Amino acid sequence: MFGIERIELPPDALHARYLRDGGYADCYATEIARPVSHAQFVRAFYTTWLFKLERWILSWAVARPSSDAEAAGLAVGEGETFAAWSVEARAPDQLLMCDFQGRTRSWLMVSATADGMRTRLLFGSAVVAPAAGTDGRRTAGSWVFRILLGFHKLYSIALLRSARSALLR
Repeated sequence: MFGIERIELPPDALHARYLRDGGYADCYATEIARPVSHAQFVRAFYTTWLFKLERWILSWAVARPSSDAEAAGLAVGEGETFAAWSVEARAPDQLLMCDFQGRTRSWLMVSATADGMRTRLLFGSAVVAPAAGTDGRRTAGSWVFRILLGFHKLYSIALLRSARSALLR
């Protein structure tokens, strides 16, 4: 597998609970033909040209600037915030970030293949289930979410492809 594909969430994915709680969660995966550490993946992901564009927008739109140095620190476990996100959970091979409004999550994971010669790179997002209304239904924002979901899927693939390309350089 050298393309990007959408796969089921691994059972130990740090963002899987949001899917179980009625929210949305996804997982995209690709492989790279060499060992890659989690720190290398996180740094590459958050410092690609595409993510730098998102960082620039966040800096301008919500006054949440960030730098490549902060991304490097986040990658090695130094610092709990980055741009519009804060660390929600970490594992040796995973990082789960929460946006400043608490509505979405971004997740990065690596896993070595059985032979240890390849690394699987995984990226996913979660959207927290909206609060139930007085009638018990969860409808707030659902039509907006459906409209944006197509863009989100394409953007997720582009982000993972960009990180993969950075790691191949």
